[in-house]
Amino acid sequence: MESLILVADDEIAIREMVCAYLQKRGFRTLAVSDGFQAMDSLETDKPDLMLLDVMMPGLDGFTLAKLLMNRSTVPILFLTARTEESDRVVGLELGADDYISKPFSLRELTARIQTVLRRSQRQHTSPPPVATPESSTNHKLWKDIEIDFESYRVKKHGKILDLTAVQFQILTLLMKFPTKVFSRLDILEEVRNSTFDGYERTIDVHVKNLRKALGDDVKKPQYIETVRGVGYRLGTD
Repeated sequence: MESLILVADDEIAIREMVCAYLQKRGFRTLAVSDGFQAMDSLETDKPDLMLLDVMMPGLDGFTLAKLLMNRSTVPILFLTARTEESDRVVGLELGADDYISKPFSLRELTARIQTVLRRSQRQHTSPPPVATPESSTNHKLWKDIEIDFESYRVKKHGKILDLTAVQFQILTLLMKFPTKVFSRLDILEEVRNSTFDGYERTIDVHVKNLRKALGDDVKKPQYIETVRGVGYRLGTD
C-alpha cells in the first residue's frame, strides 16, 4: 500500500499544491491546518510520515514535535519559512528527520520524503541478516553496542535503537575508525550525502541526540567522547 503522508500547514495553497503533487507520485495524503488536527490525525489515520509547518496557529510544529518525542516514532519533516541556523538546530533537537525551507522545490521535497521513508522502513521492517564468514564485516561490536551496516540496525543489549540516518552515519564513522578523532567538519563531510542540510554547529546537536539514544551519560559520556578543540571519537574507557 502507498505510504500515507500527513501535510500540516495553515496555508491552504501549500497544502493543496503539496498533496496534489504527492498524489501524482503515488502517495496517499491527508491535509490539516494546525497542530491539534495533526495530533488527532496521527492517532486515527496512522500516517507514515508527517510534514509539519513550523509556524501554525494554535499548536505550532515545534511544540507538536516536542509533545510527540516520547510518544511516536513517525518520521517528521519540517516545512518552514524560517531559515536561521538556530531554527534548524531546534528542529533537529526535537527529533526531526529532515528540514526544508520555503519556498521549496516539490521535486526536492518528494525526494526527501522518499529518503526518510526508506531509512525508516529499513530500521523497522528489515530482517536481520544471517551472520556468515562472508558477511561478518557487515557487523561490528563495541562495548554493548552492535551495529549492522547492511540492515542499518544498531542494538544495545540486543534491543534495537531508533536512530535517524544521520545519527547512524555518525556512529558508523566512529566505529569504523575507533581510535581516530573526527572534527565537526570531517563528520559533516561524511553525512553530506544524506538529505540533511548541514552546518558544523548542528553536528553537536546530532551527537547530543545520538548520545541520548545510546543512553550515554551527559556529564560523563562513555560512548562518544568530546576532544576539546578538535571534535569527537569513541570512548576510550
